[in-house]
Order: sequence, then C-alpha cells, then structure tokens
Amino acid sequence: MDTVGITVQKRASELEQMAEVLIIGEQLRLRLHEEKLVKDRRHHLKTYPNCFVAKEVIDWLIERKEASDRDTAIKLMQIMNDNSIIHHVCDEYKEFKDLKIFYRFRKDDGTLPLDQEVKVFMRGQRLYEKIMNSENTLLQAREEDGIKYERTFVASEFIDWLIQEQEAKTRMEAEQLCRRLLEHAIIQHVANKRHFLDSELLYQFRLNFRRRRRVMELLNERSQRMGESHDSPFCLRKQSHDKSTSFLSVSPTKEIKIVSAVRRSSMSSTNSGGYFANSVTLSSSPPVVMCNPKSVLKRPVTLDELLAPGAPYTRKTLTIVSDAVGWGFVVRGNKPCHIQAVDPSGPAAAAGMKICQFVVSVNGLSVLHCDFRTVSNLILTGPRTIVMEVMEELNS
Repeated sequence: MDTVGITVQKRASELEQMAEVLIIGEQLRLRLHEEKLVKDRRHHLKTYPNCFVAKEVIDWLIERKEASDRDTAIKLMQIMNDNSIIHHVCDEYKEFKDLKIFYRFRKDDGTLPLDQEVKVFMRGQRLYEKIMNSENTLLQAREEDGIKYERTFVASEFIDWLIQEQEAKTRMEAEQLCRRLLEHAIIQHVANKRHFLDSELLYQFRLNFRRRRRVMELLNERSQRMGESHDSPFCLRKQSHDKSTSFLSVSPTKEIKIVSAVRRSSMSSTNSGGYFANSVTLSSSPPVVMCNPKSVLKRPVTLDELLAPGAPYTRKTLTIVSDAVGWGFVVRGNKPCHIQAVDPSGPAAAAGMKICQFVVSVNGLSVLHCDFRTVSNLILTGPRTIVMEVMEELNS
C-alpha cells in the first residue's frame, strides 16, 4: 500500500496553516464588505476603490472582540499583510500601521498571488462546495478496520464523481488530482495512514471550509489552534480520536475568557466545534484560544422535564439572519438539543440567543425529538434567515 510519509505529512501540515490564513482572511474580507468598512475612498483628489482605513479596522476588531487591544489587532493585520492577504494601496508600508491610511484586500484588486499552493487550495474548496451543494450520497458514515467515521467518501467513487462532473477526463488524471489534494491538506485518509489510491479506502475532507473562524486564531500555532470539529452542527467530517479540545462557549453578556489551549487537531468525543457558518470562497504573543470542551448545561434536562406543566422555562422566538460568514452559534445535545456556544459578535447573539437555551423548532418544524446533527442539517439546507423557537430557564 502507498503510505503517507513523514515528509508529506509535515508539508501537508504547513499547507494547512496557509489554508487557514486564506480562509480567515476571506471571511474577514466578507465581513468588512458587509459592514461597509471596505468602500471607495478619496484622498488628495484621487479615488482608491475597495479599500479600508487601517485605524477603523483596528477599532472594529476590538469592538467585535476579535482582538483584546490595539497591539493584538495590529499583529493580526500584520499576519494578513505578511501572507499577502492585504496590502497598502500604494505599497508604501511593509508594516501594518494603526493610522488613517488605506489598505486593500488583494482579492479585491486581483493581486492575490496565485501560486501552485493557492491554486490547489481554491480547487479543493470549489470541489468541497460542489459536493456539499449537490444532492448525492458521496459523503456517508462508513467503517474501516472496525472504526466508524462520519462524512467519508470511497476513493473509487470519488474518482467516478470527478469524471462525471468533468473535473477530470481519466481515472489516472482524477487520481493525480486527489493525490495533490491530499498533499495540500484538503483531504486525508480517515486514519491518516495512506496516500490517495483509486481503491475502496475511505477518505475525508481535512479542511472544514464552512467553520466560522475568529481572527484571533491567526495568533495560534496550528497545534493549539481552535479545532476543526466536523461533528459540529455545520461541520462535515470526523477525523481521529484525539480527546483534547479547544472551544469557545460564552453568552452574549459575558466577557470572553482567554486561556491557554491544548491540542485540538480533530473532532473528539467531547463534540466541541466551531460556529454555524455559510461557506466562503475566497507571532510574538502567547498562543491563546477560547475554551470550554464540556457541555455548558449545569445538569442534563430531559424532554419530559422541559415540557412538564409549570416547568420553570419560558419560550422565545429568535429571527437570525446570516451575515457574510454565518449565523454564529453551536447546537449540541439530543432530545432536546441545546445552545452550546454563541459568537458574541455574530448574528445569533444580536438576535438574543444565549447558551443553555433549548431548541424547540427551526423554521416552524419541531426538533424537540431530534439530535443536534439533524438540527444541523435542517439549518444548513434552509434559507439564510432562520426562525428558531427556544426555551430558556426563568431568571437565566
């Protein structure tokens, strides 16, 4: 069998870090466009299209709790600058300045360097979205060597699909494409032991393009970066069984607690994850990440207890409109599901969502007897605006 060598694994890990920077940069670009921070601006009788003011973005990052202070915000934007995500409109500054000067996303002016790594990343992202937006049974829960993995595809079936979708002309061409995707950390063997082969082996998407990233993740080393929980309501794969996790779980009214993180490179049995997110297309401080790997519920609550006459719970209806990145919350649990985490700067928090609320219905459909995966699929396949009925404890 064609195994994955140490050199390939190391290179894939490095490219995965590059891909994370690209994804975070693109999510930030969309958010700044949506909030009108990116726009045409004039200076000395000259118009600079699609640019933002450095000082305004620093203010925005702090207001959205994406950075704790100005120094941290500058470091985040400097990482964007160093990775050719943004640049000064006249390329006069190599360092990101907290001043009233103009910067621009390279994707907005067509100067994003399209080297081989970026091209493979963009190809992988397009294939990922093509699969997720089509009605096929390619991704399923399957077993290999006695272990069950979620959201897997069979190598030979994936090659059939690539040819059917005219992504490749021959099986050999399709196999070579998949080998490049694996070497660039887009896909991986479920046990991370085999290179890609046109066979009955199982593979998964290694990158979760739909997870809502926090800009602060740019300061984290990969081994300490917020994990790719593909068992989350909006995430799509199950990786290894590493039990150490990193997680954010806050209510809209609480401060985010910054703590040291432990390794979270895969989905674990604790089921921690990212935020509900739509897809997007394209350091010197200590690594930090927001953590809470366990359920936020003080104790388990049964469905009978929740619906009992006189139970100390009140119902609320929340209307949540996705922004350019997503809705900004995490669902967990089973009969009933509960809100495990809320992004304090996301649409869900603005609509009044809080942790520990129980999900009653989504867009008029009762989900009280569903597990969080079913609720996840319902939200992901629905419209951008979701109406959720929730129950929360009185005086919570």
